[in-house]
Amino acid sequence: MSTAASNVERVTLGHFIGGRRLPGSSDRSGPVYDPATGQITRHVSLATADETRNAIRAAQSALPTWAATAPLQRARVMFRFKALLDAHADELASIITGEHGKVLSDARGEVQRGTEVVEFACGIPHLLKGEFSDSVGTGIDSWSLRQPVGVCAGITPFNFPAMVPMWMFPLAIACGNTFVLKPSERDPSCALRLAELLAEAGLPPGVFNVVNGDREAVESLLTDPSVAAVSFVGSTPVAQYIYATASKHGKRVQALGGAKNHMVVMPDADPQLAAQALMGSAYGSAGERCMAISIAVAVGDAADKLIATLRPMIDALRIGAGTREGVEMGPLVTREHLDRVRAYVDLGVREGATLVVDGRQHAATRREPGFYLGASLFDRVRPDMRIYQEEIFGPVLGIVRVPDLDAALEIVNAHEFGNGTAIFTSDGLSARKYAQSVQAGMVGVNVPIPVPMAFHSFGGWKRSLFGDLHVHGPDGVRFYTRLKTVTARWPRGARGGSEFAMPTMK
Repeated sequence: MSTAASNVERVTLGHFIGGRRLPGSSDRSGPVYDPATGQITRHVSLATADETRNAIRAAQSALPTWAATAPLQRARVMFRFKALLDAHADELASIITGEHGKVLSDARGEVQRGTEVVEFACGIPHLLKGEFSDSVGTGIDSWSLRQPVGVCAGITPFNFPAMVPMWMFPLAIACGNTFVLKPSERDPSCALRLAELLAEAGLPPGVFNVVNGDREAVESLLTDPSVAAVSFVGSTPVAQYIYATASKHGKRVQALGGAKNHMVVMPDADPQLAAQALMGSAYGSAGERCMAISIAVAVGDAADKLIATLRPMIDALRIGAGTREGVEMGPLVTREHLDRVRAYVDLGVREGATLVVDGRQHAATRREPGFYLGASLFDRVRPDMRIYQEEIFGPVLGIVRVPDLDAALEIVNAHEFGNGTAIFTSDGLSARKYAQSVQAGMVGVNVPIPVPMAFHSFGGWKRSLFGDLHVHGPDGVRFYTRLKTVTARWPRGARGGSEFAMPTMK
């Protein structure tokens, strides 16, 4: 190993606590890779329970002053943060590509979608307005207000190191809470840079903290009595555990789990339009998206036309390092994840699905040193197959053939996940029926990845969400605040004797 490489590998990322970066004190660390080369670029310290508690205490200490800060002043910090995000968008995108592997254009899009939540949070004075009722009784008025819940925690996945954290902390902070973020240890640098930009925007020390770590840090966040609310995005088994554990310890929880997103393609759909949509939604970001389309449900004779259109597009897909000009799909995030996705392709063959395009044979898997896998396409996938049932989280698309829209709805609604879905059709009646009847939290009509804008809320149904409220948008404000209702009277003197009956307004 060269001296330069050795020096790079000795770089260890720590945490951001109390307004500044701190080195990790743990004797445990994990490698951070450049997925395009397969090389370790740095290490990240994995926080101890004590270090995690230090971050919680910093947030707890900052809470009273920040909660008492006027919403308008909190909004102005968000305005400055938004300006800094715009100024540093290319830098943040480069950080994301260097540790996740997605192409730069996709990374820029991720930063933009996160920035849109910050824009929404800039309107927090309006969003926190309550309701007022004059004269609910003689001389009595009543009004409601929303107040912060306290110290909040966010536990976020590797696939969106900027966007998913920004689904959470901008609204939480704008609402008057303080925050501890535990990002994925696979790509930790972006969260640390966001913390620095928040400090530059004028956020007081301790209001936003970043703890890098693994399960030990997570357990501390889930069980510490000072943490009032936990937000999570990740796999369903972990989401269910997060929800159960944090709820048991008296916290409010929103835990977004896995997905198996279906796109129904009707016979009247434009096959070129549908195929282009599938290319981006199935293979964009190497399929490492919770909103990726991984199953195309082809109705009637749509399948053959769809496959004929898809094959040359897949063959022409440009795969390589995300920093290269013109590349459309980058590597997977780690060697372990690459091996997992390859194993699913092997499994699909054993289960009897027809492997139309074999991504395992793509030239990039031999030419490039990093964690590369080509795009795979399966036909004649059945609901009893594991490649249909389980979230693969890689560039693998399966086609299920059904005779009509009713059969398509039945198969989609029977799946345990209900995150996002789409229908491609030129018939408004079919689109309306599907949108009304499908059991999923987000629906696209001729839109393959129906991620709501920041002023709506993001979340799925069934085992894709544990908890009652979605993230960002109006549900985000509700999650990060507690409702209080005040009923007031200003009497000029005693009104007679004590009242022992249930009070009514007169």
